[in-house]
Amino acid sequence: MKYVDVINNLIKNVNPQIVDFTKERTKGSAPTQVSSEFLINKEQGDWAEQTFINGINNSSNEYIAVKYGRDDDIIAGEEGFDVFYKNYQHELDTIGKRPDVLIFRKSDYNLDTFNISNYSIEELDKLVPKALCGIEIRSSAFLIDKYESYMEKRNNKLIEKSLSLKQIIIDKYGDLLKEKDEELFKLISILKEENIHVISFRVPSWRSTEELTSLSLLLKELKNNINLINKRTFLSITPKVEDLKVVYTWIKRYNVPHFYIQVFFDKAYGISFEKILSLLGNPKLEGKEYFIESDIKNQNKTTIKIRACNEANILKKVYLPEHYSEMKELERGRLLFYVKFKNSFSVINKQGFEQLFNFELK
Repeated sequence: MKYVDVINNLIKNVNPQIVDFTKERTKGSAPTQVSSEFLINKEQGDWAEQTFINGINNSSNEYIAVKYGRDDDIIAGEEGFDVFYKNYQHELDTIGKRPDVLIFRKSDYNLDTFNISNYSIEELDKLVPKALCGIEIRSSAFLIDKYESYMEKRNNKLIEKSLSLKQIIIDKYGDLLKEKDEELFKLISILKEENIHVISFRVPSWRSTEELTSLSLLLKELKNNINLINKRTFLSITPKVEDLKVVYTWIKRYNVPHFYIQVFFDKAYGISFEKILSLLGNPKLEGKEYFIESDIKNQNKTTIKIRACNEANILKKVYLPEHYSEMKELERGRLLFYVKFKNSFSVINKQGFEQLFNFELK
């Protein structure tokens, strides 16, 4: 079965309320200004992309990774941006969203450049179908190992505190709670580490006596702790919902397998576009294996959050980059200060690479 046919079958199971692949794409409106944070995020994304490309090209004699996604340096507020943005929207509707990186067999790639982003569509139409895969690179400003360790310790403390609160409630106020709300008493009584993730209750607002007030406050504290324990606390691979449709447009044109890789400042993890659609096609997994959230760090765009550590570890080591400040002056005299990153080394995880892409790294 052709790759695009596999994708077509998976799309049938995706709820149109998440993304309707049959409807015409809603075109974005051009931003009118840019911030220093935007420039820093862009630089970080460029660094992540180049770190991945270098990791592949330093590890393989048979394959080559090249930059394919758009490489324009123009930003909102600069002359010509409106024309650039209009052309970009047209490209999204015609060929779809280009992945940032393509991997080729060297025998299928006869160019002496690692960057084909500015080639014409006609040239790319001949070259791109030869690629083994296309990869969208996402970046995160975290050390994932440190974050995971921190959150594990925090959750353990919250669980310990919750069980302690439970014991205080039962020992000191058990009879009172049973008298006021027997069902809530039973629920609190069975609370333990194994079921704390599924326990939920409404906090009563008892205030008629000092004892009831104290009991209500303890129940409120317990509820807050449980909410924190059950909150999504992992770092994610973060495909944007609005991108799924234009990624699909690209796949239909070129029939090349598509992947997402999230690069952190110490490691990188990847997932296939197939698996993303498989997850979205199974609503029972929402809130467990994936979350759909409005991302405040990404202009409130709806984003799918998939736990990175559950997916294939592609870069087992990323070295922190050197960085320095830069300044950009816009036409009307506005100054933007931001950070630039120098290239850094990374180490490919051969097992994770082959697990994700399904071809041997050599």
